[in-house]
Amino acid sequence: MTTTIIVIILIVLGIFSVKSYLKKITRGCCGGETDSPAKKIKPQDLKKEHYRYCATMEIKGMTCSNCQRRIENIFNQIDGYYMEVDLDNHVATLLTKQPVTSETISDLVKSAGYRAAKITEVLR
Repeated sequence: MTTTIIVIILIVLGIFSVKSYLKKITRGCCGGETDSPAKKIKPQDLKKEHYRYCATMEIKGMTCSNCQRRIENIFNQIDGYYMEVDLDNHVATLLTKQPVTSETISDLVKSAGYRAAKITEVLR
């Protein structure tokens, strides 16, 4: 009887795992369509020399171009922020016109579903 219950539980877990894997294959790791990623939001000011402050950080949990675009979009929609993400190295560079705290950066990255680590802030 106990063995039967354990086997049923394992089968149910297996079914959920396969469904999750199939969803990941068809929609990408973060739920976006692989053929049509989220539309990229560009910063309002595209001239990097207008940004006095720079922060670099490591992004944890980012695995695909949809993840990259989600993080960039969170920051680029804010006036005075210019975010670029290097997906291969899991590193992001944030240029700002005003000083920004590590807490603010961390909270914004967290709102996108990821985690910022090793945040370094410098004046350009």
